[in-house]
Amino acid sequence: MSTLKECLRGLTDMVFPPVCVQCGGLVEGGRLRHVCPACEPLIHLVEPPHCTTCGSPFFGDVEGERMCPHCEGLQPLYGEGRTVTLFKGPARALVHELKYHKGHHVVADLSEVARSSEHVIGFIRDAVLVPVPLHPRKERERGYNQTVLLAEALARAAGGATRVECALRRVVDTASQTAFDRKARRANLKNAFALTSGVTINPLSPYILVDDVFTTGSTLNSCAGVLRRAGALSLNVVTFCHG
Repeated sequence: MSTLKECLRGLTDMVFPPVCVQCGGLVEGGRLRHVCPACEPLIHLVEPPHCTTCGSPFFGDVEGERMCPHCEGLQPLYGEGRTVTLFKGPARALVHELKYHKGHHVVADLSEVARSSEHVIGFIRDAVLVPVPLHPRKERERGYNQTVLLAEALARAAGGATRVECALRRVVDTASQTAFDRKARRANLKNAFALTSGVTINPLSPYILVDDVFTTGSTLNSCAGVLRRAGALSLNVVTFCHG
């Protein structure tokens, strides 16, 4: 089956040569289909030491406790947060391609990049991945929820008993968060999420919330509150990018 897939991919690439989402050049060889070998090193994988709340890397020597400016004042309702890469360069381009340009074709690259991050893959393996939901109106307009596709890509990369469960729904059609400061983001998301009808949270299962980008953590924290109240005892967070 894998040989057949490789043959089909080769034929497709001959007719429609893949283009790098970062530089726009043709992708010839390399590990990723939509990031060329010259741009791939610009993907900055996050490694320890990093903030345990949001996953942002600490550069240089770290001694004792260190305040992270990205999640200062967040008061997380989850245990720990990790991220695969920084939200810049090709990683940012991959997320934008998926999120804004119906780029289902880059999902395999997201999975491949995530597979390179053992500190994330080991963290999510055998857990229940819960994607941050879109409001039904927005999902109808977009045609899909990119975070569900991302969670599925992470589950494939992790293997084992890792699975995706859409345990949350968005019940308030909130305004875009991009123009809000931290305080306004939290207020905008008040009571925005609820448990999906018919879903039961197993307090013995490890749950991990999944989102594409960690910015202030307000959306993830709002989702975490719903899962906590529903009975989730082991609850953490993973994002593909931080920025």
